[in-house]
Amino acid sequence: MQTPPVDSPPAPPQPRAAVRLARASAVCSALLLTLVAAEWGPLIRLDDGIASTTHRWAVDQPGVTHAMRVLTDWVWDTWTMRLLCAVAVLWLWWRRGDRWTAVWLGATCLAGSLLQQVLKALVDRPRPVWPDPVDSAHYAAFPSGHAMTATFVCGLLVWLLHHRGAARGLRRTALAVAVVSVAGVGVTRVWLGVHWATDVLGGWLLGTLLVALAVLVHRRRRP
Repeated sequence: MQTPPVDSPPAPPQPRAAVRLARASAVCSALLLTLVAAEWGPLIRLDDGIASTTHRWAVDQPGVTHAMRVLTDWVWDTWTMRLLCAVAVLWLWWRRGDRWTAVWLGATCLAGSLLQQVLKALVDRPRPVWPDPVDSAHYAAFPSGHAMTATFVCGLLVWLLHHRGAARGLRRTALAVAVVSVAGVGVTRVWLGVHWATDVLGGWLLGTLLVALAVLVHRRRRP
């Protein structure tokens, strides 16, 4: 008697919140990218107005500007965020024995870093230029690498704490630190005159999209 074929187990349902977030951030990212690449007049004028105002403040308040440079160069720098991600990868690999999640986290952070560099090269948006700059930066402007990296690193780490059932106090503290870091690094980049406001917004949107897609992959593919 032939044994009837066994159906493969159904795929786990996708979390609705992550699906909705991925769709919304994808649409908003694509729209903003199109407007920036097309140099849409109202958007350019908005960026110019914000940049002129914040640059004037940065020149008039050197103490605040110095603090902004310390925060953006050391606390919320892209390499600081990547180091934080690397520590989490090693902890997952060696301490928790969850090597699949460790590889997933490392691969997602690597993909985010590559994506932002590809987009910078494709859009090739010039950074703001000032006669009296208070800081400098390299590569093209859109999207902000600092804003995007902080968004996806902090977002992934906060989600991992929630996913692994960390204590409520720890989760809330991590969420508060993440919100302050993501918002704060965006402010520093505009204040220092090295990014347009929409560069930062693009970094936030793309980082959010990456987090949402990574969560969906983890939910569906994790053994």
